[in-house]
Amino acid sequence: MANHKLARSIADMSFFEFRRQLEYKAEAANVRVVIADQWYPSSKLCSSCGSKREGLGLGEREWTCEICHTVHDRDLNAAMNLRNYAMQVA
Repeated sequence: MANHKLARSIADMSFFEFRRQLEYKAEAANVRVVIADQWYPSSKLCSSCGSKREGLGLGEREWTCEICHTVHDRDLNAAMNLRNYAMQVA
């Protein structure tokens, strides 16, 4: 993994294989897989009111919405937003 180009290629292939397996298993179980765009701001959107937080750094694990004052755990908030996204698309 010292070679950055090779490391990226391996990481890209791992995600490709994960997605391929996920889609294969979902098809076998008759389940739909929804893929969000890589730039979808899942951790920056307030899952309560929908406002977008600009300038949220990767090191910020918790943040408070400026509109509704809800305190969010970054990962839990992203999971809820992705769930909501999948339900809208379906």
